[in-house]
Amino acid sequence: MKRSILIGICLCALSATAETFEAEPLAVADTLSLNEVTVTAIKQSSDMRTQATALTAIDRQEAERNQAVSIKTAADLVPNLFIPDYGSRMTSTVYVRGIGTRIDQPAVGLTIDNVPVITKENYDFDLLDIARFEMMRGPQNTLYGRNTLGGLMNIYTLSPLNYQGTRAVVEGASHGTWRVGASHYHLLKENLGFSLSAQYNSTQGEFTNQYNGQRCDWERQFNARAKVEWLSREGWYVSNVAAVTLSRQGGYPYEWVETGQIAYNDTCFYCRTSVTDGLTLRKDFNRFTLSSITSYQYLDDNMTLDQDFTVRDYFTLTQARREHAVTQDFIARSHEKAEGYNWLAGASGLYRHYRMDAPVDFYDYGIAQLIEKHFNDALPTYSVTWDTRSFMLGSHFTSPNWGAALYHESSYRWGQWTLQAGLRLDYEHARLNYHSETHTGYDILVNATGEIFAHGAIDIDDHGTLDKDFFDILPNMSLTWHPWPGKNHTVYLAASRGSKAGGFNTQMFSDVLQQRLMKMMGIGMNYDVDKMVGYKPEKAWNYELGGHFECWGARVQSDLGVFFMDCRDRQLTVFPEGTTTGRMMTNAGKTHSWGAEFAMTVSPTELTHLNVSYGFTHATFKDYNDGKADHSGKRVPYAPMHTLFAEASHGIKIGGDKDKLLTLAANMRAAGDIYWDEANTLRQPFYALLGASITWQQPRYSLQLWGRNLTDTNYKTFYFVSIQHHFLQRGHGRSFGATLRLTL
Repeated sequence: MKRSILIGICLCALSATAETFEAEPLAVADTLSLNEVTVTAIKQSSDMRTQATALTAIDRQEAERNQAVSIKTAADLVPNLFIPDYGSRMTSTVYVRGIGTRIDQPAVGLTIDNVPVITKENYDFDLLDIARFEMMRGPQNTLYGRNTLGGLMNIYTLSPLNYQGTRAVVEGASHGTWRVGASHYHLLKENLGFSLSAQYNSTQGEFTNQYNGQRCDWERQFNARAKVEWLSREGWYVSNVAAVTLSRQGGYPYEWVETGQIAYNDTCFYCRTSVTDGLTLRKDFNRFTLSSITSYQYLDDNMTLDQDFTVRDYFTLTQARREHAVTQDFIARSHEKAEGYNWLAGASGLYRHYRMDAPVDFYDYGIAQLIEKHFNDALPTYSVTWDTRSFMLGSHFTSPNWGAALYHESSYRWGQWTLQAGLRLDYEHARLNYHSETHTGYDILVNATGEIFAHGAIDIDDHGTLDKDFFDILPNMSLTWHPWPGKNHTVYLAASRGSKAGGFNTQMFSDVLQQRLMKMMGIGMNYDVDKMVGYKPEKAWNYELGGHFECWGARVQSDLGVFFMDCRDRQLTVFPEGTTTGRMMTNAGKTHSWGAEFAMTVSPTELTHLNVSYGFTHATFKDYNDGKADHSGKRVPYAPMHTLFAEASHGIKIGGDKDKLLTLAANMRAAGDIYWDEANTLRQPFYALLGASITWQQPRYSLQLWGRNLTDTNYKTFYFVSIQHHFLQRGHGRSFGATLRLTL
């Protein structure tokens, strides 16, 4: 760890002193121009590398070279950002700097062309024509609001005002994987353009369910986007982006550790239909800019699981939801000045409403092991027999939520120094209307005679409403030093407070209902619904010292930072009291995270690029007792200690023509150690995945041959316990593919 920091400091010092070299700046291809950033980045500076923010930016060329088509595949290139690939596209679990949870609210925000994505179930999809991917680490709540405690991911797609033409992609890879897509960008007038894009991808899957011999992680996905942009001479900018995504997949290739096999007898799948529309308006006035971002988002998804993931008939879960969300953000911002006072002020609102059905169906073996056995062990003189060998625990929900916020940020620059401070006042109201029901019955037998002693009828039909109000004050402040006037070097010290939204854990209702059923039999626990289901926001203070440096005509760019995060009311998944089939979300702990991040890009020639990024996080519990043990001092599970990405690429001109290139590239992606439990008894050691590609590029097309995990490294992406059974999911093995891109 100390060695990594010393190396990083030396490299940054090298960046600062290497300005003595006389060299012409490189013309880097496929990066966004300052004008394009000014158009698209409503709340950000035109040059983020001069700001007090830990930032990683990936341009289109780098994204295509590394097959980065989603947040999962782009995350590998970012220090301390980890998005494990497990379960299904519903999972979308994001960890950064030791912050993140598996269920409910995300810890990292996501915007696509300035439009916020409200639910994390909508995070994971493949996107065509990514122009730029940004990751700002550390709390971004002051400007961006809810669920940006760990940071914010921004994705910008190609603009028809900056690019015109027709593009197409055809890709084939291992495991019956295919992707085809096309996009068209056209100017109707000099300042009015539109684009249409669509792609379809599918895979037969890599993992086999040994119970039926079928691949369980198959997938079919389609998405389409339409964008219209207008930039007037009078200072108006208008953009509307409409998108639809259809996803159907099997998923959930969970291996039972006891048998070493993926084998379950009931259906598992995830289906999602999402529609979004985002309207951005911007008007430049003499001294400031006024912007409006409006969005509508619709989600219709269904997760159906063999929740015991064995060949036994325990129980299954279906979670079907329809959600509507509307967001509105008004932003006023002064024109950016190199000296003096700059300001930004805004007001935002959110309305979100969803309906959900989440029935749990108990079957023969589950009734025998999870209910009858507990009764019979408690009362050996009598035994209980269920009327039928299956019954349903029904859960139905509606949840209207709304929130509003006011925020402001000011900065003043004098000479080499910039002082910045911001504040957000945030209010959110969450309501849950629930309906829980089950209708079943059982006979109590006298063991000595086998006669029926009594019959118990269970008819539960509960209705209720839970309300929660959350109000938060979210400040940030920073001091930035530009040590060499006229040079693009930045050193900053920053502090900010972040928050992750509270709410209701609907997955606990089946357990609450199960315990009430067992209580009617004299063996269950009394659960307070509000206490068991509701949870508060998670909050943290983040302190960091960092810097951005450039030299040699921007051929060398480096970033270095150290951070400390003090997290309170940590949202954790814990075991509730009693005999249940799952876990619940609660505010059970306090954690500390500290670490360092380093990234450097070196381009010694126009066609040679070297890139390395490394993140270290030490995240531990400071106050956490799950009701069974005290885990204070233990490592926070699921968040890796190290993340590493390294890449080298070199282009060779064919016949001296720079438009005809043969590019060779190799990369390494690594992560670990990852602990799987709070007691730190199980872990995934540090692992590395090697990749390589060869790209033949002509003016009108390019053909890329690539390979991932070339050494076929065996590693795990997920580990969990259900009804005292241990399960894991293995990472993807060796794969090869070919990608053909056409420009017409």
